[in-house]
Amino acid sequence: MTWVAPDIDRRNEPYVADERTMLQGWLDLHRDTLLFKCQGLTAEQLTRRTVEPSTLSLLGLVRHMAAVERSWFHRAAGAAHENLFYTDDNLDGDFNDGTAESAEADFATFRAECAKADALVADLPLDHTFDTTRDRTINLRWVYTHMIEEYARHNGHADLLRERLDGKTGD
Repeated sequence: MTWVAPDIDRRNEPYVADERTMLQGWLDLHRDTLLFKCQGLTAEQLTRRTVEPSTLSLLGLVRHMAAVERSWFHRAAGAAHENLFYTDDNLDGDFNDGTAESAEADFATFRAECAKADALVADLPLDHTFDTTRDRTINLRWVYTHMIEEYARHNGHADLLRERLDGKTGD
């Protein structure tokens, strides 16, 4: 049996909320949107690179965002973590190494990393600061804002990839 990306019910962003709830709501909407762009596609379709000469695929985007979730939120919480899907010798492993055989597990990893990220920072204030690997001090608010921006950019890529696969466009 061929694995197919499951349907997703996207959560709506809040229209009136405190800052933390607003940031979390927009992050959740973008997480859901990435999965929404993938729903109904086979594992093989998810690995297709449809916007030549780019090597991007929908599965590559899911893997990349799982790795980004892990990296930023673990760092913010001061939690140890290993890189996900890539190494110093293979910096684009998240984008390039996904296969039809890994798709179901990669989607599960994405969902697990999102849940883990939320749990790691749930009790941290937005003003919580930490040092980056580039010797900058940033706060959790920056991480939320960056993640929303990162998803927005990649969800635009996902729109193009999906449209090239089957003509579907989304909002």
